[in-house]
Amino acid sequence: MNIYFSCSITGGRQDQGVYQALVRALLADGHEVPTAHLSSSDVMDLEAVIDPREVYARDTAWVLGCDVMVAEVSTPSHGVGYEIALALGAGKPVICCWRQGKPVSKMITGNSSPSLKLATYTEAEELIAGVRKFLAEARV
Repeated sequence: MNIYFSCSITGGRQDQGVYQALVRALLADGHEVPTAHLSSSDVMDLEAVIDPREVYARDTAWVLGCDVMVAEVSTPSHGVGYEIALALGAGKPVICCWRQGKPVSKMITGNSSPSLKLATYTEAEELIAGVRKFLAEARV
């Protein structure tokens, strides 16, 4: 399955270890994750050399070409919100996950789209299990 993984880059990287664990699990399960580099500790350096227009063109193409989106939304991000809206507008199944207790925008938690699933977690393993369940249901 082609999975667009979305997470905060410039808004904060405090959940980078969680991002890495999730992306490793998705790749180990045999999925294609074109945004796997977003979990990398040097993502800021990797993205700094790319023109914003190139990032927009690349990322919107990846969103529109994916089978599903997995968004980690514990850290607010304009880009992640934009990508979620783009994916939902294109009819893609989306799961928004966040660390239990973190405040999340009501634009996400109040969205009743049947294509959107919301999930909280406390540990990376719980997140991975929830995403795997989402992916299994999305295949149906």
